[in-house]
Amino acid sequence: MKEQPRGITVSAFGAAAGVSVETIRFYQRKGLLPQPKRSYGTARRYGAEDVARLKFVKSAQALGFTLEQVASLLSLEDGSKCGSARSVAELKLDEVRTKLRDLRRMESTLRRLVKACSASQGHAGCPLITALYEPSGQPAK
Repeated sequence: MKEQPRGITVSAFGAAAGVSVETIRFYQRKGLLPQPKRSYGTARRYGAEDVARLKFVKSAQALGFTLEQVASLLSLEDGSKCGSARSVAELKLDEVRTKLRDLRRMESTLRRLVKACSASQGHAGCPLITALYEPSGQPAK
């Protein structure tokens, strides 16, 4: 594959991918983005390949992948190890499903507490406040 010419500055690179220069530097320190060489007296230049890689990182993050998981996926970027990439994605899917179960439980508890608050108007003690003092976050019976 022929390397694309590198022609944009770090600020234009960030703008092209919708991130700040600080974010680019952070990703470079983490090894997620390469740091291009600089000719004597010139600024580092980035190309389309760099923008694509940065967009990959941001897309993976948007799906909830940690930076460590993103690095793992980047190590598989040649596409020849789809099974390994699938394994990383399956682990993330399990995490998402666990979070969804937790969120549904939280929603159910909060819905019940809001309803209890509405029903107890004029009575002493707020069911929500009382429940939060309980170790389980559930109202005492």
